[in-house]
Amino acid sequence: MIQGAVKLLNKKPLYTLILAAGKGTRMESDLPKVLHSVDGEPMLHHVIQLAKSIGSEIIIPIIGYQKERVKDSIQDFRLKCVVQSEQLGTGHAVMQAESLLGSLDGTILVLSGDVPLMRESSIRSLLDMYAKENAGAALLTAKMQNPKGYGRIIRNDSDHFSKIVEHKDCTRDELNVNEINAGIYLFDAQLLFKTLKMIKNNNTQNEYYLPDVLPHFITFGEIVALQLMTDSTEIMGVNTVEQLKEINRIFKQRKK
Repeated sequence: MIQGAVKLLNKKPLYTLILAAGKGTRMESDLPKVLHSVDGEPMLHHVIQLAKSIGSEIIIPIIGYQKERVKDSIQDFRLKCVVQSEQLGTGHAVMQAESLLGSLDGTILVLSGDVPLMRESSIRSLLDMYAKENAGAALLTAKMQNPKGYGRIIRNDSDHFSKIVEHKDCTRDELNVNEINAGIYLFDAQLLFKTLKMIKNNNTQNEYYLPDVLPHFITFGEIVALQLMTDSTEIMGVNTVEQLKEINRIFKQRKK
């Protein structure tokens, strides 16, 4: 039941955005990445079901590559989608939802459509931390022995959130940090769309990174809460055929 977590969010409604616009160029398939099968159904369906299970009042998949095919796949869920026509980063993807959520007061959860192993309990822990800290934003983190490819969580001298640095933009010292960004976020809706207008794309990818809003939250005096996960396998994403096989293996193992 929702009781604990969502009730504590000052009774503000919870809206969920699901990043699902990518092609998945390394999947060796023309099928949109989020439609590849995990335990017999498209992985996007697992993420939508997660969003429903934690009481989301509105669920919005952000689609792009082969958008009609993705829409057809999820038509039974009866969701409104928004389209990211150009792949200009996660921040740019979330900007596309402003037309639907920009005028609403509430809390926005951002999930990834290619991360189907996330447990409901982990999202509830994030919701609880967000409420407990009276935060403006919160994110899941994980510790990994080999954090290659992940954005690093940089903490300040007080052990609180300072910034996230994408792997390709890390200094030598930052590359040695093993706490990584799990890519699952909570935001105050109004502050999110305000700060999205402030981020730049001056990085190696020329993309608008969603985590770049977080330093602006701090500038506005908001708390950015961090919730460290106990099981880092939950944040495994799918970029290759091998990773898809491994996620299917873990999914089946969980059901035993």
